[in-house]
Amino acid sequence: MPRKNTPKKLKEVQDYTHNKQHPQRPDIGTESQFQKPKPPVTYRYDSSLAPELNWDENPAREKAEALITKILNATSLEEAQAAALELKSMGEPFLNWSGKAERSSLEVPTLPLFVHERLSTRAIIETLKSHQKGDNQLNLFDLFNDPEWSITDQILRAYEYQGNWVNRMILGDSLITMNSLVQYEGMAGKVQMIYMDPPYGVKFGSNFQPFVKKRDVKHNEDEHFTREPEMVKAYRDTWELGLHSYLSYLRDRLLLARELLTESGSVFVQISDENVHHVREIMDEVFGAENFVGLITFKTGSGFTSKYLKTTCDYLLWYSKDSNNTKFKRIFFNKPSGSDTYFDKCELPDGSVIDIKKNMIIPEKAKLLTYRPLVSGAFSQSTTFDYEFKGKNYHPGKNRCWKTTQKGLNNLAIKNRIYASENTLKFVVYHDDFPLQEISHVWDDTMELIGKNYVVQTTTKTIERCLLMTTDPGDLVLDITCGSGTTAYVAEQWGRRWITCDVSRVPLALARQRLLTATFPWYELKDGNSPSGGFVYKRKQNKKGEEVGGIVPHITLKSIANDEPPAEEILVDRPEVDNSIVRVCSPFTIEGTIPPPVDMENQEEPETEAVVIENHRSYEQRMLEILRKSPILHLPQNRTIRLYQVRETARSRNLSAEAMTQARDLEIAETSETEEAIAFLFGPENGAIAERTVFEAAREAHSKKYAHLFVIGFAISAIARQFVEHCKDTMSIPATYIQATPDLLMGDLLKHMKSSQIFSVCGLPEIKVHRTEDGKYQVELLGLDVFDPTTMEVESQPGKNVPAWFLDTDYNGLCFHVNQAFFPRTSAWEGIKKALKGTYDDEVWEHLAGTKSAPFEPGEYKEIAVKVIDDRGNELLVTEKI
Repeated sequence: MPRKNTPKKLKEVQDYTHNKQHPQRPDIGTESQFQKPKPPVTYRYDSSLAPELNWDENPAREKAEALITKILNATSLEEAQAAALELKSMGEPFLNWSGKAERSSLEVPTLPLFVHERLSTRAIIETLKSHQKGDNQLNLFDLFNDPEWSITDQILRAYEYQGNWVNRMILGDSLITMNSLVQYEGMAGKVQMIYMDPPYGVKFGSNFQPFVKKRDVKHNEDEHFTREPEMVKAYRDTWELGLHSYLSYLRDRLLLARELLTESGSVFVQISDENVHHVREIMDEVFGAENFVGLITFKTGSGFTSKYLKTTCDYLLWYSKDSNNTKFKRIFFNKPSGSDTYFDKCELPDGSVIDIKKNMIIPEKAKLLTYRPLVSGAFSQSTTFDYEFKGKNYHPGKNRCWKTTQKGLNNLAIKNRIYASENTLKFVVYHDDFPLQEISHVWDDTMELIGKNYVVQTTTKTIERCLLMTTDPGDLVLDITCGSGTTAYVAEQWGRRWITCDVSRVPLALARQRLLTATFPWYELKDGNSPSGGFVYKRKQNKKGEEVGGIVPHITLKSIANDEPPAEEILVDRPEVDNSIVRVCSPFTIEGTIPPPVDMENQEEPETEAVVIENHRSYEQRMLEILRKSPILHLPQNRTIRLYQVRETARSRNLSAEAMTQARDLEIAETSETEEAIAFLFGPENGAIAERTVFEAAREAHSKKYAHLFVIGFAISAIARQFVEHCKDTMSIPATYIQATPDLLMGDLLKHMKSSQIFSVCGLPEIKVHRTEDGKYQVELLGLDVFDPTTMEVESQPGKNVPAWFLDTDYNGLCFHVNQAFFPRTSAWEGIKKALKGTYDDEVWEHLAGTKSAPFEPGEYKEIAVKVIDDRGNELLVTEKI
């Protein structure tokens, strides 16, 4: 009878939903009205005395004397012991470095976090439903986990409104990010695991990857220096004193990490042999030596050539918040079963036992075994007796006993688990009794041969083991050194909530693509769609009788001797998998630590106001000096203008500087005889220029009859950039945005650089909106002007050459919702395409690998936004009404 051709069931796309509630952050675009500024927070270090206990000079003398008095006057033994231990700790040796003794505390700015992007792989797929073979559409905002709360609520109730948890990727300094999590979101004691992969050393090239497509960086080579403001500023500020600054950098971040950890939490710091000894001493100081859990050695490669021995491994320093409370789950791997293992014998199918020789091939259906002692070194009267086995009496020996009772030995004998040597009895242990063994502190199987996409990328297996040992599904994992996003990737795979941050845009660009286009196994859940209830584990065997499930019996001498069912081990890395579901990344956000503007008129604390104004003036003075030293500005169409009489503006609230230039250079006049006054607006040193700031500057510049407004900054919001482009039409004054290269943030670090150009004009993406025959819209990315700071040239790059571009089909002017994501230069979507073979037309995947979007309906706001990511990770955004 011919077999029926049943239609193949199409695979469905799902993601995990975390049912935890969390304070919601405001969207980018509301920062100028944000009403919840907070003062910096001071964290105090744990003061310690030098090893020599110099009482007359050390400021800790008063504390020591107070502790002695506390001991003498103690009313209980516990009170005296606690004071004595504290006094003793003051005399223990500790690591010292330049600047440590002078700093008794750490002050960290308290900045809010603003949501820049919301991303959801399911939302992107839902947008393409018109190409799918039958399905119904869901609410896209639900897929983004977007609460859609009003701008008023975002401004007035930010961090008070609770919504569903969404995973997070944050651009900003890790210290400021962690402080924001503590102060604005109350996350102290909420993080279960923290993973840190700090720079191994203090060389510039060893710490950063400057390009999305280029991994190798050479120290002090001009063409390899990055121009990212965040990275440059971090390098300048962090490594100014070399190793001394490096140690301060680590201690500060470890101090905040401790604040965030739960009482059962763990922190892992990945480091090389260059500074592992220093880092351990710092962690002893911050977490306490008693909370040291272990030093893990893991293999990283085939070896780096050095003068003497090759380096083939790195290290993980594992500390807990409280070693008496640490969450810990054992990780197992398959025992070796070859001829070079400690299972030195095998039992043939006929019951005979032979010794295994070196390189011997194990006969088919033979069972590996070995003999273990049945005698215990401890003495117990109840298990010390003569035992007859096969007609011969055996005794455990003087001051020794059997490991089980008389009845237990009888059970072992009945089940052929006793081997009699000449003078004693041994227990027969089969390899299959428990074919697994627990991992130790040496991991020699962590080297991955696949290509890396990041210069310091850590293998997934290394982080996976840390995560599985110390967390449960639904727990929160934090990585303050995003890198290529491996921690976030592993946390996503295993159903953990995650936050990752980095001071550079390049790692976030790499991690965003990696997560957005990844597929993961669908581990069956005990609690609906949320991992917090745990995964489902089952006991299963394959056709050979081998245990392949997540629950494995552990046969022991005790279970056989007592005739009990064997204990069961749960293998946390083997949950049940539903292969009918293609799991994609849960929704996540891109956020940033952008300081809101300071309202000078409404400052509650005059001291803070004075500091802000002083710092602001210092920055503007520096920018003025740079303009005077670099008086030539390069404009589009190869035009240049020369500045004269650069100076501060008199009695101006919104303008930063003014200068004179020739009218011909501004294309106002044909001859160079006339001069015109022009105005400058300097953007913030740390943060993007807002639209309101440009509006106020343009209004004042027009009223004061300036001929042109130049807006100079390190970053600018998309809407502000659009405002500059159309300033002549809306404000009756032409304006130009000038990108300041971050060299000026680097102080004396790059005096030897070849290029001296400080300012440049940077182009916006060029797009074209098409109408389809059925009334829908399509967006085409035509190209992008890319400025190369090493050659000082602008290159027109076609759309097919950009690393990534994203489309928001209904842009609200605030947070960017990625409805469609395109990676023209790579096959990033290939994994999902294969997993969903037959579910979507090929045209869908052609769109996502190209420069023209899939058709879409106009949305509520009748505006689209296109964001392009260049090779440096910079984000360039353009909007258009439809």
